[in-house]
Amino acid sequence: MRFPDPPNRRRFVQGLAAASTVGWIGAARAQSRLASIGGIPVLTGASIDLTLAEIPVNITGRRRIATVVNNSMPGPILRLKQGGDVTINVTNRLPETTSIHWHGVKLPNAMDGVPGLTFAGIPPGQTFSYRFPIEQSGTYWYHSHSGMQEQTGLLGPLIFDPQKPEPYHYDREYVIVLSDWTDENPMTILSNLKQQSDYYNYHQRTLGTFIKDAGRDGLGSTFKDRLMWGDMRMSPTDIMDVTGAIYTFLVNGQPPAANWTGLFNPGERLRLRFINSAAMTTFDVRIPGLALTVVQADGADVEPVEIEEFRIGVAETYDVIVQPRDSRAYTVFAQAQDRSGFARATLAPRSGMSGDIPPLDPAPLRSMADMGMGSMDMQGMNHAPAKADAGMAGMDHAAPKADMSHMDMAGMNISQSSGVPATNASGVDPKTLAGDPMVDNVAMAPQSRLDEAGTGLDGNGRRVLRYSQLKALSPVEYAPEATRDITFHLTGNMERWVWGFDGKRFSESPPVPVKLGETVRFVLINDTMMEHPIHLHGFLFTVENGQGDRQPLKHTINVKPGERLSFVYTADVPGRWAFHCHLMLHMDTGMFRTVLVS
Repeated sequence: MRFPDPPNRRRFVQGLAAASTVGWIGAARAQSRLASIGGIPVLTGASIDLTLAEIPVNITGRRRIATVVNNSMPGPILRLKQGGDVTINVTNRLPETTSIHWHGVKLPNAMDGVPGLTFAGIPPGQTFSYRFPIEQSGTYWYHSHSGMQEQTGLLGPLIFDPQKPEPYHYDREYVIVLSDWTDENPMTILSNLKQQSDYYNYHQRTLGTFIKDAGRDGLGSTFKDRLMWGDMRMSPTDIMDVTGAIYTFLVNGQPPAANWTGLFNPGERLRLRFINSAAMTTFDVRIPGLALTVVQADGADVEPVEIEEFRIGVAETYDVIVQPRDSRAYTVFAQAQDRSGFARATLAPRSGMSGDIPPLDPAPLRSMADMGMGSMDMQGMNHAPAKADAGMAGMDHAAPKADMSHMDMAGMNISQSSGVPATNASGVDPKTLAGDPMVDNVAMAPQSRLDEAGTGLDGNGRRVLRYSQLKALSPVEYAPEATRDITFHLTGNMERWVWGFDGKRFSESPPVPVKLGETVRFVLINDTMMEHPIHLHGFLFTVENGQGDRQPLKHTINVKPGERLSFVYTADVPGRWAFHCHLMLHMDTGMFRTVLVS
């Protein structure tokens, strides 16, 4: 196939539509005897063969090379039965070492797929056989844990069908894989961020926004607000590191213009299995005109929650049921958290239909709560309660960040998350982080934010899912009381663009020791102004969200700025397990630890 470069506008749009089929053509021919879900081929059985390779694709009108599974992007759906065993033979046809990590799956440590930690990786031209039992059910996914291959397309869905009937019914299902695509080399993106942390932030505040804010909040308050942000050398528009300035947001490998479509008959109940497989993008998802009933989070059944919108952090999955009753097209709308772009699909009774695309919401702003000062009672500072998506106008910011980071925190009224002991089992004193070159902010009043939808969602007039609403269908059998806490500060420096735990990068950090069979509580305190989707390999954990013995099971938790939260798990499988932020470039620059279970 010839790829014109550069295209005119008409050929550009045609290229977008064609791009969605480039990866699937080869897959459909190779797997013609197999079923598909929404056009994505499905592989099943006790033994599955996967081949990882590079193929040309056209997502934006330009010819680029993607890293794919069985010539498909996303890779084929692997559909397996709970209670069985599987062997997955992965052959590497890439010019570099590769791997596959089975995200959220409980399995032996040697099968987890993290090069340098659980195995050596798969060299070019070789095959590695993953063998593990299927202990759980639900929606999960797989992806490369080597270099930047996840960003270039090496990922795919996992469905584990339960042994017992599910507590909800549906007539048909679709997998909705959300991702972010760039024509740029991912290493170039990283280099740009290292040189200028807001390189891709096109939502900077300007003279025009100053005049608008002054008209709303008053000249004095607006001037103080701008001065404070300037003193801190931070920006309230800093929502996402990599934005729609460089990303095209995809549904099942297709850009918005391609209009991926799932068909239905009016009145049918549809199960939509949402997977956020993006490298760096948080999505806010809704289907205007339809209520969404959440029935699973990260593969685990939850008490149904009816909402209109949900935020899905990187690496999370949500299963929702919708019931379109009218014979019309509905738009699946997934806007990036910073509102710099969107992924879009369609649910329709017939092919070729298209629903209205809603406008992007206003670009959100960070707040005092995002700075970790949301509940602080501090002499000389008037901290009025701040909405999660509000600006800071109207507050008396008496101390700039440079001074606050060195202040004596003794005597301050710092709220703690409910039910989380204030001990710091990791031995890191927050006061010692102030002034660390790896840390540009210390959350002086971290608090529970599980009852907030998140920056850009709270107060938008829609019913938005909150972590506090997630409730397991039945008491979790393997969640006894924790015997100790291990506290982690999520830290970073935006100017240097480095990330870590407790002010240290992975290369500077020893393994976190946990005894085999021990039940521990991980306490996470986010000292940064960014959300961090934190993932623990090898285990499912219960989020302490106030639901008693029905706390939800998850494998990834999106920690809000300035938030303190906790989860509990039992270390029942030995080995060296990865623990990291799932924003790929945050992980690559240091926000990664090893949990050693022995």
